[in-house]
Amino acid sequence: MSATRIVMFAKAPVPGCAKTRLIPVLGEVGAARLAQRMLADTVTHALAAGLATPELCVTPHPDEPSWAEHLPAGVRLSDQGPGDLGQRLATAAMRVIEDGERILLIGTDCPALDGKRLAEAAAQLDHHDTVIHPAQDGGYVLLGLARTDPSLFTDIAWSTDAVAATTIARIEALGWSLFIGDTLQDIDEPADLVAVGRSW
Repeated sequence: MSATRIVMFAKAPVPGCAKTRLIPVLGEVGAARLAQRMLADTVTHALAAGLATPELCVTPHPDEPSWAEHLPAGVRLSDQGPGDLGQRLATAAMRVIEDGERILLIGTDCPALDGKRLAEAAAQLDHHDTVIHPAQDGGYVLLGLARTDPSLFTDIAWSTDAVAATTIARIEALGWSLFIGDTLQDIDEPADLVAVGRSW
């Protein structure tokens, strides 16, 4: 059975670049600090899932100064490369699957996507071609693939409430089996901050 690699997509958690839609309420520094905390927690959850060594796929390139002091230990590092979000996700999915592994594509802004849920998503790939955890805003917080196809990432209206529904429709059009997990909250807008742990 193929190993499953969690690939976390992340921007450098630096002021003015990370979680910009939260800047009106948190300020540039506060938004960056939250992004760094969510990145660290996501890495902790990915390692706790007990799967293949997780990968942090970043922008800008991990050698850039903006990543100084922010790169975590215990993970593979890769560059997201050029193109829109769909092109970058497609590239990562193809690369991992061509390496003979399955992939869980996630961001770093969903506190509820813990190690247990990640391990369960990987287990569903034993029985399904794809797994998705929709987000409450209509996107998704996890897309798991045992196989891939460019249609899953092409001509998607990213950052809209149609992303999950469009992706599910594309999977169904391919005739692939799909497991739909819990709908979870990610942290994009000020109203989403209610989902952040009180201890933060």
